[in-house]
Amino acid sequence: MDPLFAELEALMPAEIYGRVVAVQGLLVEVAGPVHEMSVGAVLAVESGENGPAVPAEVVGFRDERALCMPFAGLEGVRLGCRAVLTARESLAHPCDGWLGRVVNAMGEPIDGLGPLPAGGEPRRLRTNPPAAGERGRVGPPLDLGVRALNTFVTCCEGQRMGIFAGSGVGKSVLMSMIARNMAADVAVIGLIGERGREVQEFIEDDLGPEGLARSVVVVATSDESVLMRRQAAYLTMTVAEHFRDAGRNVMCMMDSVTRFAMAQREIGLSIGEPPTSKGYTPTVFTELPKLLERAGPGRPGSGSITGLFTVLVEGDNHNEPVADAVRGILDGHIVMERAIAERGRYPAINVLKSVSRTMPRCVPEPVQPVLRKARALMATYSDMEELIRLGAYRRGSDPVVDEAIARHDRLETFLGQSKGDASTIGAGYNELANLLEMTLA
Repeated sequence: MDPLFAELEALMPAEIYGRVVAVQGLLVEVAGPVHEMSVGAVLAVESGENGPAVPAEVVGFRDERALCMPFAGLEGVRLGCRAVLTARESLAHPCDGWLGRVVNAMGEPIDGLGPLPAGGEPRRLRTNPPAAGERGRVGPPLDLGVRALNTFVTCCEGQRMGIFAGSGVGKSVLMSMIARNMAADVAVIGLIGERGREVQEFIEDDLGPEGLARSVVVVATSDESVLMRRQAAYLTMTVAEHFRDAGRNVMCMMDSVTRFAMAQREIGLSIGEPPTSKGYTPTVFTELPKLLERAGPGRPGSGSITGLFTVLVEGDNHNEPVADAVRGILDGHIVMERAIAERGRYPAINVLKSVSRTMPRCVPEPVQPVLRKARALMATYSDMEELIRLGAYRRGSDPVVDEAIARHDRLETFLGQSKGDASTIGAGYNELANLLEMTLA
């Protein structure tokens, strides 16, 4: 009966509406019974006599007026148009019938496959993560299908990782490799602010029919309103929570958190928040942990949400405000570098700068000496690389440097992987041990 009671509470007892009294940019000011409206409430703003109503969300209040942001364009909206309260908050009704489907930020299908089935229990799009004392611990290592990650940046079930890279370095391709090859039960993929041209290519070419069959894809392209882009992130996490509470191990991927932060920045600036570092408003850094903390292990007996969140570092500056904030929230970071991509090695992961905070506890003891030696050789080559390329290093001067030079090309080949290939964790460990001529006891 609880779902029924929740639906009844969401019903409007009477038609409550205000009037549009100002429009400034994307901000709509509504006067009327604002005491009946709350932050997060949804209004339908009428546009002209025969035009469709524009959905909008209340994002704040000022001078006894509700400040609203639209989910669509404001063409046709005039002063005096009615703004009807349609819902106290945004809800979604995910279920297993959503698997294999592509939806927008409102939970509406955009794949041309007909209407979506509705789950029995409505879920709030903005909710709190499980309490810290009620959460389980991260699970065993999760096979991501990418050799460089499985061996050097091992991810566990329920862990949250960030993929940090500049534009055009290969974040989306790496995410597609993981989506196709990972060992989780369900994938929930949020494409936030993506190029519209790339959405269909990602679904058909990168994800493929097999990957899509166990996935839910939430899309909000870059031309959609800031509210749609922000809500797509909330819906992505809400759908992942539904499958987690059903006992599934979920891989939640979001591309990208930076565009969510940019959308929140636009909303904050529109309602008069003061800009801080690089124009980001204070609510950006309040909303980021609220969103990202929803991923992770669930309560004992439920499933988990393993989170992979891409971060677009502006100007290849890995210390810009959003990247710095996200890195402090997540359980590890994967760093992709343009210089590695330019020399033709994909995925362009710099394993020396990448960290998994759960890795020391999840790697078998016999494998750890192999990983330590491989990292030491790569670090030695990185330190001496300029001298080696200039020909200033004389072979025989240092046996460690000599070994690093001798094994460099094979290590680079090991770290590279084509988009269609898959590699297991065990196979990666064995291949690396053979490369270094070591044995796994």
